[in-house]
Amino acid sequence: MLARSRALTLLAAAAIVALPFGISNPYALSIIILALLYAYLALCWNIIGGIAGQLSLGHAAWFGIGAYTSTVLFLHWGISPWIGMLAGAVVAAAGAALIGTPCFRLRGAYFALATIAATMILRILVENSNEWLGGPRGLDVKLLRDAPLQFQYTRKEFYYAIVVALTAAGLLVNRAVMRSRFGHYLVAIRYDQEAALALGVDVQRCKVTALALSAALTAIGGTFYAQFVLFINPDEMFSISLSIQIAVICIIGGRGTLWGPVLGALVLLLVEEAARRVTGGMAGADMIVYSLVLMIVISVEPRGMLAILDRLRPPSRAQPAAHGEVP
Repeated sequence: MLARSRALTLLAAAAIVALPFGISNPYALSIIILALLYAYLALCWNIIGGIAGQLSLGHAAWFGIGAYTSTVLFLHWGISPWIGMLAGAVVAAAGAALIGTPCFRLRGAYFALATIAATMILRILVENSNEWLGGPRGLDVKLLRDAPLQFQYTRKEFYYAIVVALTAAGLLVNRAVMRSRFGHYLVAIRYDQEAALALGVDVQRCKVTALALSAALTAIGGTFYAQFVLFINPDEMFSISLSIQIAVICIIGGRGTLWGPVLGALVLLLVEEAARRVTGGMAGADMIVYSLVLMIVISVEPRGMLAILDRLRPPSRAQPAAHGEVP
């Protein structure tokens, strides 16, 4: 069984490496890159929204902070976006700790509304900072063409390799958190915060730490996006719909799981692209698709698409079936 699992892993890795070389259409490769980016962002959200169970709808704030920090450092001081990426992660983590400390006194819908409010405030601040942040018009990233040390290259395979590495890193971080004592504390908080407090868990510290880690990783995704599209503006970077989109991807795939966010991103982004082609690029078509898929999946299995696949898979002979049933 172990040998079979390793063989499948190697086969999947080979397919991932060979994928860009089998696609001649740059647009199709761009869609795959964006799907993997959203998978990475959903994995980042999964730390606070899935494992810890805190419904954050403000992750666009950390995405925008990462994009703007690296871009401003690059445009005004010539600092490589590779370094700016780390700076953006630090700024986002600090901002998350600052905002999360008072916001985590709220729960449920009130916490979600507080995260939305924080994102809106950041957006307004950026829109009114014309000299450094470009105001509502945004910022154009200077095109350098083939400059990998400055996070730019003309071939999209360069960005594909980076986003695959980011997604793999997101998976590894989620796996490490899930297997750690810290991850067990977050799961305890998700299921019963009062019981976790009674057992001596520092609930406030754990939630702030999870949010800071999630924000730092999300900011790295913001830097990647800025270098990929070479343009950022507050309407897109600090969009509430982006925050909702990231959360919905994770929820549909299966929040609190390792592969659920990846599954949700790959399925939804491909379905969204198909809907865009059918509707001729109609405004709001993506949100309609997300809403329909969310309603269908939640009505069938509230735990997400990964749980649906587990239910369809025949039970192992060596282990009892799910829900304690004997196969």
